Amino acid sequence: MTHRTLISADELKALLDAEADILILDCAFDLAHPKNGPAVFETGHVPGARHAHLEHDLSGTPSGSNGRHPLPTREAFAAWLRGQGLSNGQQVVTYGGMGNAGAARAWWMLRWMGHAEVAVLDGGRDAWIAAGHELETGKAAEVRAEGDFTAGVPLVAGTVDADDVLANIDTHDAQILDARDPARFRGEPSPNDVVSGHIPGAKNRFFQNNLNDDGTFRAASELKADFEALLGDAPAILQCGSGVTACQNALAMEIAGIPGAFVYIGSWSEWTSDPARPIATGA
Repeated sequence: MTHRTLISADELKALLDAEADILILDCAFDLAHPKNGPAVFETGHVPGARHAHLEHDLSGTPSGSNGRHPLPTREAFAAWLRGQGLSNGQQVVTYGGMGNAGAARAWWMLRWMGHAEVAVLDGGRDAWIAAGHELETGKAAEVRAEGDFTAGVPLVAGTVDADDVLANIDTHDAQILDARDPARFRGEPSPNDVVSGHIPGAKNRFFQNNLNDDGTFRAASELKADFEALLGDAPAILQCGSGVTACQNALAMEIAGIPGAFVYIGSWSEWTSDPARPIATGA
């Protein structure tokens, strides 16, 4: 069975017990303390997992005008995936903390690369522990052999850039959904934002609202109702602070059976790099 959105802790354990051909990516990352991810990985991770660092592995180079976490080139990301041992058709499982946002970013990026066999561990590391499964400590094991992964046709609608978003303010062809917390959306000061506020016309969909209290995703029917109430018949442009938690909204929409959302990877950190771009405040 192939998993393409979510996988439970028990389902992942069963795959490991069966010695299935699987690549597990631990995407633990702390936006406030970027160096903490590798240390957290070494204190305990799902057995056999490899660490995917948001800034080193899941992002390209920030220029000051392309957001904090721009995408790497497809060629660079494909090479990194092969270096982790990924082959075409192999099941990938991603997981992390912070509402599994980093894991969702990796999930979205693998689909952007044309790799369908990727799922997020529902509830992340906490769910693995809660299910009574053991963690492995220390650094990741050496990759036995480079994989044969090759990039294919993207399985996501794609990305939009700042010019697309600017034009959409007038046309309103799509509904922008901002994944940041309500306070940041309203325009209250935040250490993560150089300028406070939101893109005019955007609606707030805090990514944590996709989750139950235990960190697992809410039922598909509940998510579907929420997103349809926000979107109506309009397609979605998903954004956040730097293109990470927006991908968690993309995963939630996929779970809800509403595919086709565009992601504005540059998001608020790119938008506010140009003072000429308009900003709104308030709810």
